Amino acid sequence: MSRKNACSAEEAAGREVCTVLDVLGRVSGKWSLGVLSETTRGPVRFAELERSLNGISRRILTLTLRQLEENGLLTRTVYPTVPPKVEYTATDQARELYARLTGLTAWAARHSAAAPHADAP
Repeated sequence: MSRKNACSAEEAAGREVCTVLDVLGRVSGKWSLGVLSETTRGPVRFAELERSLNGISRRILTLTLRQLEENGLLTRTVYPTVPPKVEYTATDQARELYARLTGLTAWAARHSAAAPHADAP
């Protein structure tokens, strides 16, 4: 495996770590999990996402939505109204992934005291 935590085609064959790194790479953006959290609850519009994700800019929200859609984790639905109504919904794949990722919270809670923190000396 290279120093960039990416696997070449040769390394990826049969290596679980490469698969995990690929999945984490798809949702590792600062705002990706927040968007998934909101969209797993049901369809949500852009402005609702913008309000619920404090501190996100419109540009970054747009880029995050595009990336998640390209990765098959969001569905974008445009309704033919004036002005156009656009809703984002998590795919079944995204719901399953989000459930697995949030399952890590119990592990993190049990082991947070034992794990050294990045800011610790």
